[in-house]
Amino acid sequence: MSPAVGTLLRQWRQRRRRSQLDLALAAELSARHLSFVETGRANPSPAVLGRLCAELDVPLRERNALYLAAGFAPVHTERPLDDLGVVRAAVEAILAGHEPNPAVAVNAHWDLLAGNRAMARFFTGIPRSLREPRVNMLRATLHPDGLASQLRNHAHWREHTLRRVRRQLDRTADPELAGLLAELTSYPAPEPGEAPVPDTGPVTPMRLRTEAGELSLLYAVTVFGSPRDVATDEIAIETFFPADEATRDILAALAATEQ
Repeated sequence: MSPAVGTLLRQWRQRRRRSQLDLALAAELSARHLSFVETGRANPSPAVLGRLCAELDVPLRERNALYLAAGFAPVHTERPLDDLGVVRAAVEAILAGHEPNPAVAVNAHWDLLAGNRAMARFFTGIPRSLREPRVNMLRATLHPDGLASQLRNHAHWREHTLRRVRRQLDRTADPELAGLLAELTSYPAPEPGEAPVPDTGPVTPMRLRTEAGELSLLYAVTVFGSPRDVATDEIAIETFFPADEATRDILAALAATEQ
């Protein structure tokens, strides 16, 4: 049996570390009415539920679950990337425009939705088991049969990746992310004697050994503002940039060989 809407709202409020009074004031409700909603003595209207979800930054997928729990139809559609029109066009424009540097679009679980040619080069050497049914960027990076053996700063990148997943899990409460985190944590940790790679720049890049030379890459994340579709809410575009001139030259040379 699915939890009642009041129970779900209370869980989200506690997850966001908000008091009933604070949330009620922000959502223009009385604390008494919010208390009644959480305990099941009152059912929120769609408008009230929408304000509460907005204040609690509930992901759109989970907002639909709250509407269903309250007896209403889901508000937010969920369409595949190919059916998202201008969103798909924007993703393709960013990926293509970022050449010769790698770029990908991923969902909330870091499953690959689309990538440019520069990123595809990184996956040619990993086994089919890590590419089917689709590439998961984090699994492909940290799995022993993936890129893990090529990471010069494996310990740092593993710690950084696990922290990202924990933050995403805290935001979404997604059980699939909990499973992914458990899987990534189970992978062998780097040997304690791994020599640290000195970094003096404003961010710590991913340092990757390749046949073309060592790459040093930093990344930025882009998301869509004001999404109304579940899939759009969960899309993130990760664009990688060369962190030094050597990496810039290698990426340019690799792209030139394919023209």
